[in-house]
Amino acid sequence: MAQIIVGIADFKISNKIDDSIVTYALGSCVAIVVYDWDAKIGGMLHYMLSDSMIDARKAAEKPAMFADTGIPLLFKSCYKAGAEKRRMNVKVIGGARILDRDGHFEIGQKNIVAARKIFWKNNVIVDAEDTGGDFNRTVRLDMATGRTHVYNAQGYDREL
Repeated sequence: MAQIIVGIADFKISNKIDDSIVTYALGSCVAIVVYDWDAKIGGMLHYMLSDSMIDARKAAEKPAMFADTGIPLLFKSCYKAGAEKRRMNVKVIGGARILDRDGHFEIGQKNIVAARKIFWKNNVIVDAEDTGGDFNRTVRLDMATGRTHVYNAQGYDREL
């Protein structure tokens, strides 16, 4: 079984049932997990910020850093590999309040809202969410089953 690691401001896709795709230490960042059950094609995006207008140069270099450039990139990459929008299962994970306990910046919340707006505008239904809170998450997509597991070192464990 091959483990494909998704870093911060990164995305990966796979069509191999022996793979698992994983991202670690998801705090205020958000992971988008997509999976086409029929084609067995899936992917994961780990984005940091909601809007690429913050830094157009950085968005051109690393589109996966932002929701508005990373989410379309993830979907288009899956389509190119053979996935179809109507068959895709979509999950949103993360957006915690980690370094902003007082809520001054609300980066996590802004990241969640950005994903919801993009999906609403594109008629994409979110099948499951595990968002908010004040703890980091690790996310793993099993390519054989399409199951997404969310957990952390404190014992939080959930299948979406």
